[in-house]
Amino acid sequence: MNPFFQFIISKRVRQMIKDQKLNQRSDFSYDELFRETVIDFIHKIKEYLFIFLGVASAGFGLRSFLLPNGFIDGGVTGISLLTSEVSGVDVSILLILINLPFLIMGYSQIGRNFVVKSLIAIIALAIAVHFIPYPSITNDKLLVAAFGGFFLGAGIGLAIRGGAVLDGTEILAIFLSKRLRLTVGDIILIFNILIFSVGAYILSIEIALYAILTYMAASKTVDFVIEGIEEYTGISIISHQSERVRQMLTTDLGHGVTIFHGSRGFTPEGERTSRQDILYTVVTRLEIAKLQTELDKIDPHAFVIMNSIRDTKGGMIKKRAVQKLKNK
Repeated sequence: MNPFFQFIISKRVRQMIKDQKLNQRSDFSYDELFRETVIDFIHKIKEYLFIFLGVASAGFGLRSFLLPNGFIDGGVTGISLLTSEVSGVDVSILLILINLPFLIMGYSQIGRNFVVKSLIAIIALAIAVHFIPYPSITNDKLLVAAFGGFFLGAGIGLAIRGGAVLDGTEILAIFLSKRLRLTVGDIILIFNILIFSVGAYILSIEIALYAILTYMAASKTVDFVIEGIEEYTGISIISHQSERVRQMLTTDLGHGVTIFHGSRGFTPEGERTSRQDILYTVVTRLEIAKLQTELDKIDPHAFVIMNSIRDTKGGMIKKRAVQKLKNK
């Protein structure tokens, strides 16, 4: 570790020991506290890196695509753009002012740390939009809607991965969903329909239609940035040949397996329920076909459940991928 960072973390740990009198505890370990502080420090750096990358991307989407062409988006960003078009007030100021009530709401709904990071992110976005001389890329309306939404959505998604928001709409949706019989998605949809309807009335129907394209591009990009490409698949296998299936997964495919002990929930009348092992493993999408082939050889009637997995941590699957790269 960099000596400068090591010095800062050591100083922080000593202060924590002094404040909390941890050295009086029998189970206290300086090394363990130092390790936890290092992990916390690294995670905070990653979070703020995501946030400021998100700010740069969202600022690019606004200044290079949406603002020069008078386009709007959904959410608080859309309200800010629409208000700026009507009133002439700088959009950077409106981004802060309109988001403030939602951040206050978020303090009670989510927490202080979230609000502080979100406030930093929104102020940084306002500064980026106002001061950074982003170039105007194109006047083609379709490209503006598609790529303006893409970069704005990428920015929002990166900020969310950093534990903050650039748009307070979701905070409102969480707040209302606890009081109404509506999901968060339903509330966001209704909120955006209202924005686009007002946009159609004040600006034009054409601009509102392009705004819907912008919103769709942004929302899909947010999902992609947060969830990533689904590279892994979790597979649960219920088979009378569970031991042979386990050997196939561990020996032929080289995957770890978790075994759950269950019992049959439905049997013909008069038949006793029997114990049943349930195998669970995680494979890459490229290995699904081979697994199904080998499984059919053992038990073509096995019951298989597949679930998409965004990512994995620990276990064997990534270690095997690294090992393959080393052997090449």
